[in-house]
Amino acid sequence: MVSVISPAPESVSPATVEPLRIGPIELSSPVVLAPMAGITNTAFRRLCREYGAGLYVTEMVTSRALVERNEKSMRIIRHEPYETPRSVQLYGVDPVTVGQAVRMLVEEDRADHIDLNFGCPVPKVTRKGGGSALPWKQDLFEAIVTTAVREASRGGVPVTVKMRKGIDADHQTFLDAGEMARNVGVAAVALHGRSAADLYSGKADWDAIARLKDHLGDTVPVLGNGDIFAAEDALEMMRRTGCDGVVIGRGCQGRPWLFGDLANALNGSDERFRPGLAEVAQAVYKHGQYLAEYYEDEFYGVRDLRKHIAWYFKGYPVGGELRSQLAMVSSLEELAELLSQLDQDAPYPGEAAEGSRGRTTRPKKPHLPEGWLDSRIFDSSGKSLLSEAELDISGG
Repeated sequence: MVSVISPAPESVSPATVEPLRIGPIELSSPVVLAPMAGITNTAFRRLCREYGAGLYVTEMVTSRALVERNEKSMRIIRHEPYETPRSVQLYGVDPVTVGQAVRMLVEEDRADHIDLNFGCPVPKVTRKGGGSALPWKQDLFEAIVTTAVREASRGGVPVTVKMRKGIDADHQTFLDAGEMARNVGVAAVALHGRSAADLYSGKADWDAIARLKDHLGDTVPVLGNGDIFAAEDALEMMRRTGCDGVVIGRGCQGRPWLFGDLANALNGSDERFRPGLAEVAQAVYKHGQYLAEYYEDEFYGVRDLRKHIAWYFKGYPVGGELRSQLAMVSSLEELAELLSQLDQDAPYPGEAAEGSRGRTTRPKKPHLPEGWLDSRIFDSSGKSLLSEAELDISGG
C-alpha cells in the first residue's frame, strides 16, 4: 500500500477555484489528465485517482480501430467500476468513421465523456494531414466535430476538443477552430500552448490560451495545457490566462500525487505532497501491481513499469547501478527486493525532484501532405492519403 504522504506547507497564495462543468458533468477539481500513449492506462489513472480528483482520460484510441473492435483499442476504453466519469479520447480523420465510433461508445454505454484529439504533432500523423495538422482544413474539422457532437448527444454525452495553436507561427488555427467547435456544441475546448512545429520544445505559450479564452468568453469552458509541473504552475496559468481549468500531461509522469497537490491548491489549501524515498518506492510498487492486474500478466505489467522508473526517482539519491536494475525489472518479487535496497530514510529532495520531465524536443518543420497549406478547404481527392494517418496508429 502507498502510505499517506504527509503534506508540507509551502508558501503559496490560496485561491479557491470554481468547479468545472463539462456538459452535465461537474468536477470538484478543474483538472484533466491528458491522454498519453503508453502512460495513462487504467493502472496509472487508478493511482492518480487515489491522490486527487479530476477527469481522467484514457489513452488516445483511433476511431477506425474502435469501429473494427481492435483488441488493444477495446482494452484501452475499458473502465473499472470505480472510474467515474468514464472519459475516452478519440482520434479520427473521417467524419463517418468518427461518427460510427462515437455511436458505438454511446450505444454500448462505454463513456460519459468523449474528447477529440486534434493536438498530436508526431510526423507520422501530420504528414498524412492528421492530428494538429487537421484543423487547417476548416471544413473537415467542422464536419468531424459536428458529427461527433450529434452522435454523442443521442446519449447525453458531452464532447470536448483538444488542440494545439496550429501548424507553425505562420499558420495558426486555434482561434477559428475554437470558435467553430463552440458553435457546433462542444462542452469545452482545451489548448496546448504549442504548435505542431514546436513539438515539446521551449516554453508553452500561455498568452495563446488567454487569447482563446478572451475570444470565446464565457460561452464555453477553455482549458489550458502546457508546462504545468507543480500546483503553483496551475494557479499561475489560471491567473494569467483566465482559463477555466487545466490539463496535465508530462508534469504527472512519476508523480501521481500531483493531482493531490492540484486539488489542494485549487481549493485554497497550501498543503502539498512531499514524499520521501520510502513513500515513492511504495507508489512504484503499487503502480507495478496495478499494471500487472491491467495486463493480466505480471511480466508484461512490470516490464511496462520500466519506463516510469526514471520519472519516479528524479532527484532522489538512487545509485546508478540500482537505477539500471530497476529499469530492467521482470517481476513483482524482484521489484520489491530492489526497492528494499533504497535508503528508506531519504527525505524529499526539494527542487531536484521538481520541474520538467518526460520528452523534450527541438522545434522542427512539420511534415505535411504536399500542398496542404495551399488552401483551408480539404480536397476530397486526398482522402485516401488522409486515412493512412489512422492506419499508422490503428492499434490505438
